[in-house]
Amino acid sequence: MTALQVNSMKQFMAQLLTTEAFDIFLLVEASVSAANTVTIDGRRNKDFFPEEEASLQAPGEAFTPWGNLKGLCYFLMKGKRTPLAFKFVFHLKPSLAEKLLKRDGAAETDSVQALVLTVRYNDGSKAILTTGVSYRTFVASKEAEGIWDRALERYLTQKGIATERL
Repeated sequence: MTALQVNSMKQFMAQLLTTEAFDIFLLVEASVSAANTVTIDGRRNKDFFPEEEASLQAPGEAFTPWGNLKGLCYFLMKGKRTPLAFKFVFHLKPSLAEKLLKRDGAAETDSVQALVLTVRYNDGSKAILTTGVSYRTFVASKEAEGIWDRALERYLTQKGIATERL
């Protein structure tokens, strides 16, 4: 697990809310506190979708792609005042997570349920990004965590998002 502080909130928020940089993630949950607090459960309601649309969902994706909800989150956050707080919990899309772990030689890829990224803002000035790995079963090796930490830092650098480790 790694905690990273975002150096430029304006640049980070533009990447998060107006570009495709974070579309590699599924939204697990979101909470935005401004005039009101709005909480979004990213879990898909399968009964809402017609059968043919539901079958288009990628296997293992119980949550909604960030690209489908970022416009709503942007709407909740825009305005003259900065939100008091927000929190987003993301999972790297399962197909990308599996590819990353296999490419970097992780031994127990079947035990990994999700590569997690939590974005938290609650002090009025900075966002903290925290990585994590959700496991299906107990594993002795924390190899997947190191792979995910390094991969996320490389990805953020590639997207021009400056951070510093805490």
